[in-house]
Amino acid sequence: MLKNYTKMALKVLLRRKLFTCISLFTISFTLMVLMVAASLFDHVFGSFPPETRSDRTLLVSSMRGEHDESPGYSLQGPSYAFLERYVSPLANAEKVSIYRSITTVTTFREGGKVESQLKCTDGAFWEILEFDFLEGRPYSAQEVEEGRRVAVINEATRRVFFGEEQAVGQHIELKGLPFRVVGVVPDVPFYRMVPFADVWVPHSAFGTDAYRRYDSLFGPFQALILAPGAAAIPLIHEEFADVLTRIEYPNPDRINRLVASPTTLLDMVANLVFALGALTGRGLMVLVVVLALLFMLLPVISLVNINTTRILERASEIGVRKAFGGSSLTLVGQFLAENVILTLLGGAVGLALTWLVLQMLGAAAVVQYADFQLNHRIFLYGLVMTLFFGLVSGVWPAWKMSRLHVVEAFQRRKR
Repeated sequence: MLKNYTKMALKVLLRRKLFTCISLFTISFTLMVLMVAASLFDHVFGSFPPETRSDRTLLVSSMRGEHDESPGYSLQGPSYAFLERYVSPLANAEKVSIYRSITTVTTFREGGKVESQLKCTDGAFWEILEFDFLEGRPYSAQEVEEGRRVAVINEATRRVFFGEEQAVGQHIELKGLPFRVVGVVPDVPFYRMVPFADVWVPHSAFGTDAYRRYDSLFGPFQALILAPGAAAIPLIHEEFADVLTRIEYPNPDRINRLVASPTTLLDMVANLVFALGALTGRGLMVLVVVLALLFMLLPVISLVNINTTRILERASEIGVRKAFGGSSLTLVGQFLAENVILTLLGGAVGLALTWLVLQMLGAAAVVQYADFQLNHRIFLYGLVMTLFFGLVSGVWPAWKMSRLHVVEAFQRRKR
């Protein structure tokens, strides 16, 4: 039966080429826009190396100080001392890493200026994030503790400093000091904010521990928390909330309360975009889905009208089939199958257009080190949206025409 439906659908589509082209354009263009948006969203928040454990990874990236008798301060990053004292000991965490926010360092090489994005981390950073090493290895917790001048660099930095030669064992200069390269990793796109950098070095590599002795609550650091499983995340939240009640404030006359919480990257973005605590990551996902459905509403209405017009032209066919005992359910199944085949064709075109747009975005270098590619998740999203198009835009016209009486069907044909 499906084979017959397919043959019939192809003949019907070829019968009115203008309607078919309009339908295919509407479907493919709408799906292209939605799949490009879904791909960008997936590349920012999805599971990609080195962030392969995002479902059980939390961040402590900002907090706000408040006082009972004065308005709160703006959001600021935590200090190393705060994170080391109150976050690192969390009992429900599997691992905790403290790293410094990105800074730009300038190196002069062969008469030219090279600017690199530098990130200072500890050894646990490489245990939580799963980088694919092209050369060498990460630096260890012991090397961090000993203040070794070692560095991990990305592919782009290797090309700038060493061309196609092996980088491990060679040295690069950072802030006037020589660092021995111990590892090379693939370029991490800028939108992967936690692992992104050109060069990673230990906190202690610059010969000072002033960052540890800085007794303020606030500073340019962040903490990455790996939970042993999804079930441990609520426990980490509870433990962290309890920790906040036991903080020793250096200036209690100015700040005697902190507002902060470990969050996923999606929650963090939702908070930044929609104000602190106003929307969670799950709420952001719901909002994105609702906006996508609203965006699809107009093309679906357009397709309903086109499909209705197309089916009206087949009134005599409907009358004949009903006269020979064809059931309404069989007619609905045929019309839906025809519409799904049409939308699958449009989906295939939309998928090709999506690939083309993503390649253009990557080639344009809109985002540093961006590598937008289609993957199985985007293909699945596209398939679901295509079937949604096909079913929703075909149900009403199919049901309406299947309800036609035989006499009415022949009368419509005569008009």
